[in-house]
Amino acid sequence: MAVYGYIRVSTDRQAQEGESIEVQRRQIEGWCLMQGEELAAAPFQDEGVSGGIPLADRPAGHALLAALKAGDTVVVAKLDRMFRSALDALQTVEKLKARKVRLCLLDLGDVTGNGMAKAFLTMASAFAELERDMIRERVTTVKRDQRARGNYLGGKVPFGFRVSEQTDEAGRRVQILTAVETDHEMIREVRQLRSEGKTFRQVQEHLEREHKRRLALATIKRIVDEEGNVAEAA
Repeated sequence: MAVYGYIRVSTDRQAQEGESIEVQRRQIEGWCLMQGEELAAAPFQDEGVSGGIPLADRPAGHALLAALKAGDTVVVAKLDRMFRSALDALQTVEKLKARKVRLCLLDLGDVTGNGMAKAFLTMASAFAELERDMIRERVTTVKRDQRARGNYLGGKVPFGFRVSEQTDEAGRRVQILTAVETDHEMIREVRQLRSEGKTFRQVQEHLEREHKRRLALATIKRIVDEEGNVAEAA
């Protein structure tokens, strides 16, 4: 009968106190010390993995499940370090119980032990899933607002723009996308040529001949596709 620890941190919350790798490790080791137990190995550790991914689909989560045998115990610092989906939580707990494996969540206790623990797990995991969805919705809203303001959020700069800096209303320095007029003239020309029935290759050759600019075919296609998306949204 072995005791295993499991740790997870997501990319955007990795350094936060109470959820960092080191804090979770200390909590698991502290539980073992109080229980007179000893970890069979270093805790299984998923770094930069979203809690929305089922445990069995995570690299360390999958390895942990494969290593367990009847009579083993899994110790996790918090419910949301192991589960962010109510369905995944309930299905995994049922599978562990069937394999006679004990799961101890330090904020809930032994959730494989009795019906009351399972009831708390059901409610807590449902709230954890709701919190994850609300966080995702807030992030999406903020990004949508930033795009509407023309702020640059990282990634590849689209053709026709350059990144520049300015001061926003709060006095913070932010990066924004600024249109390059000469490039936008080419964008209008690309769309006009396509509307006349020119192929992407013909458009590419025209730009190279007339503007001494060679755009990748993928860039030309993206320019045309963006026009279609704007028209549909309108």
